Amino acid sequence: MLFFNLSAFYFFYFAAVGVYVIFLPKVLQDIGYSTFDIGIVLALAPLMRFLTPFMFLKHIKLNQKMFKTALYLSVLSSACFYLTIENFYLFMINNALLGVCLSLILPYLEVTAISTLGKEKYGKSRLFGSIGFMIISLVLARFLTQPYIAIHYYLVLNVLTVIFAISLLKYDIEHKIEQNSEPFSFLKYWPFWMSLFFMQISFGAFYNFFTIYETQHGMSLEMTSYLWSFGVICEILMLYFQAPLLKNNLLTIIKFCVTITTLRWVLLYLYPDSLGVTFLTQSIHAFSFGLYHSSVIIYLYSLYENKKLAQQFMYGVAYGLGGFVGAIIAGAVYGEFLFIFSALFSLLSLIALYFVKNKNLI
Repeated sequence: MLFFNLSAFYFFYFAAVGVYVIFLPKVLQDIGYSTFDIGIVLALAPLMRFLTPFMFLKHIKLNQKMFKTALYLSVLSSACFYLTIENFYLFMINNALLGVCLSLILPYLEVTAISTLGKEKYGKSRLFGSIGFMIISLVLARFLTQPYIAIHYYLVLNVLTVIFAISLLKYDIEHKIEQNSEPFSFLKYWPFWMSLFFMQISFGAFYNFFTIYETQHGMSLEMTSYLWSFGVICEILMLYFQAPLLKNNLLTIIKFCVTITTLRWVLLYLYPDSLGVTFLTQSIHAFSFGLYHSSVIIYLYSLYENKKLAQQFMYGVAYGLGGFVGAIIAGAVYGEFLFIFSALFSLLSLIALYFVKNKNLI
């Protein structure tokens, strides 16, 4: 039952992410937002993901009560999309609230997943999130005829996410163990945190503007959705078969993933209108997200005693601050050289990794 509930949570959570990442930029563009406006709006949720964990260093505990509050507020925020999407400033506030909620939900349950399933089964549960992301990319591309259709999907998926998240609370075993853990420190492993930060900046162009970028280079919206889905299929295959790879040195795996991601961005710059090359770059998502994400999650799980806070900061520093800066930069530099900037940041991520002591902790 644990595996089913956790897999269902991942499925609906990342299906909702699919609506937000793939279709919301296009929706905002269609109702009159500029690319810079889109970058600002989509950067707010990641920024709140970065800021929120700092409140949990001393003064607030990420316990079950706080977790439930975040779940219910995420539904409220999703419902308020109907009222705020036409107003730039109100929509900014709404996205900020959503970002606070998301900064608590996924990190909390990632610890439950790793501690109860282990690295052998973690990927096989997490891949259902990728399946949800892929299915929504295919379905919504056919039915997105007006902006509010995307909001309908997002709200329903968010409610289903909350239902399965609550069902997982009885499996939470870490909240008692971590009460007496050692103080959390960035400085002890600062090069690794810098690498996470730069890696996610490099994804700013992809997550926020890939759909717009490809459609402006001659791809149809439907074909772009197929490209998203193909990348996710490759990611799913990696998540299913990755367990033997994760027995090797995790830091070496992470370095390889960052290296091939740099190649991915260079190819998108060189051949933006080549369908074959774009499919090739999407296949690299198996490494630049699937294997990379699992390796980072498990590596951090071993580095810190306070595992929930470590996961919070991983999402905060990487997907939060990195996502915020990446979205701002991508919105500002959008144009021919968009993915050259991505390649430069992923290269900085790789350089930072060479300052991390190369040892395997698992």
